[in-house]
Amino acid sequence: MKYPFSKSWVLGILGIWLLSGCATDPSIKKQSEATRGLGEAYMAQRNYPSALKEFMEAERLTPDDPYLHDDLGLAYMAKNRLDLAIEHFKKAIALKPEYAPAINNLGTAYMTQQNWDAAIKCFNSITSDLLYATPFFPVTNLGLIYYQLQQYDVAARYFEKALRMQPNFPPAVCGLSQTYVAQGKTSEALALVESGIKSSPKSIELYSEMGKIYTASRNYDKAVAAYTKVVELGQASSPLVESAQRSLDTLKAGSISGSAASTP
Repeated sequence: MKYPFSKSWVLGILGIWLLSGCATDPSIKKQSEATRGLGEAYMAQRNYPSALKEFMEAERLTPDDPYLHDDLGLAYMAKNRLDLAIEHFKKAIALKPEYAPAINNLGTAYMTQQNWDAAIKCFNSITSDLLYATPFFPVTNLGLIYYQLQQYDVAARYFEKALRMQPNFPPAVCGLSQTYVAQGKTSEALALVESGIKSSPKSIELYSEMGKIYTASRNYDKAVAAYTKVVELGQASSPLVESAQRSLDTLKAGSISGSAASTP
């Protein structure tokens, strides 16, 4: 579940006037939106260099689009350029202060930097936003932070809150499962994941978590079955699929897949 040079822009008065003028041209705005849409399609394909190229072109056309700056932030995060990601998330929020998804993304970037205090501040600022459609995202992220800080009781409370908001939300289920394991509650963790899979039978996150639990419990046959589901259901380029395949290779290389222990 662990996921992961600033620059200043100096524009002359004439440059600012020209950019502002272009942004009000409907044809320019339409062209920028089409370019941004192409970039988002590349992002969905994990083609981050092409996505970034399109977003940068769109930024040239409409530099005051908060949604575009949020996209740029996500693209830079995917390229592990957290400094630039944070810069663009901040621009998005400056242009649209109530833009909760950008605030959540900024918190996620801070969390990846392990800047816990800044991340907590971001997430707390939007957990009670009645207009935010997915408040269980920042609540889950708060759980992840407190899990990393080994404050497991606090982490569990946030994950449980997220699951009350969005039952069987896979990241919250996985986070709470890992918290239970850290607390020595392996049986509860397994029951939680099994229940989650019943509601989300195609979630590779949940099958991956199940594989980890079974591996730690030395129930290798079931670990192999869980990791196999990850590989079957996921895309080959997915980090979870790649991790599951490595786990399968390790289990098979050790010739332990047939020596299952009792289910916890």
